[in-house]
Amino acid sequence: MKSMTVLLFVLSAVLVAMACVRADRVRAWRESLNPSATELPDSAFVVARITFLTLAAFGVYYGFQSVSLADGMAWSDDELASAVSGATDSLDGEVVYAGPHEGVPTDFDGEYPLKVEDEVAEHGGGDAPGLGVDATPTDPGASDEAYYTVTADGTPSAFCLHVKVGRDKSGDYEAPGIAGRSYPQKAYTYSVTSREGEC
Repeated sequence: MKSMTVLLFVLSAVLVAMACVRADRVRAWRESLNPSATELPDSAFVVARITFLTLAAFGVYYGFQSVSLADGMAWSDDELASAVSGATDSLDGEVVYAGPHEGVPTDFDGEYPLKVEDEVAEHGGGDAPGLGVDATPTDPGASDEAYYTVTADGTPSAFCLHVKVGRDKSGDYEAPGIAGRSYPQKAYTYSVTSREGEC
């Protein structure tokens, strides 16, 4: 993509340069190559200049279109920083529930990294791509917390997202069941923070 953009701008510059060549120079060059060649009329040079400048304008237009497309496919440092900050705020304080005989409701190596990636992509803003985010888990050696190194295509920046799950008895409730029975639901709260740099 980048090489194509450069090529378009270079070709446009060459076409503009060709349009600026004076008619008498072209006539002298043709005469040196073929003295018997018929002389070109002034109208031929006018048509050639218009053609060259039109092609150059198309080249510049599509060059800028290519630059815009490439920018929309890559993350910038600021876009990723803002997206990680927004994702952190969104994920922090999330409450999840587990039944009376279930353990801590975490899936740090399975669904949660995908959730982090989706949240970061969602908070990227209008100019940021909606994909290309990667949340790589780092094993902290504990069952109730996890670390993720968040990166994105187009920028060397990385952010460390720390997730910790804590029991929140104030959020417990009794879920209705069948035959008038109820099922206690234990509440857990996710605490999420982030910082710049890899975990």
